[in-house]
Amino acid sequence: MIRSLSAFCCFAAPVLAEPPDIVGVEMSGSRVSVTLAHPDTGWDDYADGWRIESGSGAVIGTWELLHPHVDEQPFTRSLTVSDPPDGPLFIHAKCSVDGWSDTRIALRP
Repeated sequence: MIRSLSAFCCFAAPVLAEPPDIVGVEMSGSRVSVTLAHPDTGWDDYADGWRIESGSGAVIGTWELLHPHVDEQPFTRSLTVSDPPDGPLFIHAKCSVDGWSDTRIALRP
């Protein structure tokens, strides 16, 4: 029996997910609101968190997203941070497939 190699090609290449897009950030006092957009497909691939980092990369606060938001895009979640440090702050987003994105967005320069 002759089998076609093309039937197996789809298993050879890894699937690359898209990182979450941080489409909005706002800080009011100690409350930080972040709006994310991500092509969530369900439990296999979804935006699953974001965090606030200092300029040196220290984690100030983390919001863990516990479920996909397939029908709610983009979506906003807020976190209250007690005593945010002076200096620059950044938002860093994460997806369930690729982990933390390479991109950070300035919350406060």
